[in-house]
Amino acid sequence: MSFISDSVTNLPPYLFSEFQQKKKTLQADDVDVIDLGIGAPDLPTPDFIIDRLHEESRDPANHRYSTYSGCQEFREAVAHFYQTQYDVELDPDSEILAVIGSKEGIANLMHATLNPGETVLIPDPGYPVYRTAVHLAGGRSASLPLDNMNGYVPLYDQVDHEAIEQAKLMLLNYPSNPTAASADYDTFLKAVAFSWENQLLLVHDAAYDLITFHDSKAPSVMQVPGAKEQAVEFGSLSKSFNMTGWRIGYAVGNKEVIQALATFKSNIDTSQFIPIQKAAATALTSDFSAVAAHNHVYQERMERLHEGLQKLGIKAAKPHGTIFLWAKVPDGFTSIAFADKLLQDAGVIVTPGNAFGQRGEGYFRVALTVSVERLDEAVSRMAQLDFKEVTN
Repeated sequence: MSFISDSVTNLPPYLFSEFQQKKKTLQADDVDVIDLGIGAPDLPTPDFIIDRLHEESRDPANHRYSTYSGCQEFREAVAHFYQTQYDVELDPDSEILAVIGSKEGIANLMHATLNPGETVLIPDPGYPVYRTAVHLAGGRSASLPLDNMNGYVPLYDQVDHEAIEQAKLMLLNYPSNPTAASADYDTFLKAVAFSWENQLLLVHDAAYDLITFHDSKAPSVMQVPGAKEQAVEFGSLSKSFNMTGWRIGYAVGNKEVIQALATFKSNIDTSQFIPIQKAAATALTSDFSAVAAHNHVYQERMERLHEGLQKLGIKAAKPHGTIFLWAKVPDGFTSIAFADKLLQDAGVIVTPGNAFGQRGEGYFRVALTVSVERLDEAVSRMAQLDFKEVTN
């Protein structure tokens, strides 16, 4: 007799965990491993945010449960952010919900909206948690094809027609993890139109919305007329303000869906620690100079790594945002074989593209989450390898 549910038993292996275990094994043998696999920012949370956390943590009133939807100050700060950043007006009381990081929010949204067997269109390549979240909610995933030739925007004409008919939700993620692709307003305009035509709830994961380069600015799906009726958008302070461990984010958009998610969450959690919410409110109402400084660091790293990979003959597009580079594996290698070779022969961890879906095969993802010096060291080690060796 097993005490474990089928949904957990049937989860696919989490490649990130597998590579971290290999990392521990190598480190036990005194190997200096450069980890470019997991997208966890190495830069510190800005001092002014930490100062607000300290201040609010000293108030005993903030040690109580938060309201289920998040404290008023945080929700108003999210509304302020959308007004100033996107010129979008949101009602803090009905169109905004605090979540314990966007990963938690998206996973719980699946439980709040899906019935068993219902289908979700998932970006391919895309963040693997989308598929596992649908699986754990009893839903089914169908591929929403993306490819390099088309800038990784959705290829709606290549989606299986039966899947479209059965689909209830469609997920998008721009700037994208793993491809680092950006979307323009027209991409969201077409996505909202497609969702409306096929009566889908459009769910946009905007976790990297503020990490942009070359003076570019990522749009919000909420800028499209009618999007608040057809879509919800998740945002996070994890990457933009280097607050991954703080676990704070938000969901905005369709009132009915926001309320459903709030109802579901009220039965399993009581929102985030109030001082963290208030510190996050301070971040969202700041002048974003800290974000600009962080983006300058990531852009410098991106430029340096891109140049290094180009010299090795490894092709990668220069992204306009995120903390990743998405690169082609050398000829003759599968994604997993190349990632294994880098780890075993160079002590460098990258994430194989097939971890992000079938269409990720032939690529690998590099996280810009170490110093320029460590990136240079990683490229130097890679330069010592024989990429002409064919590995299957």
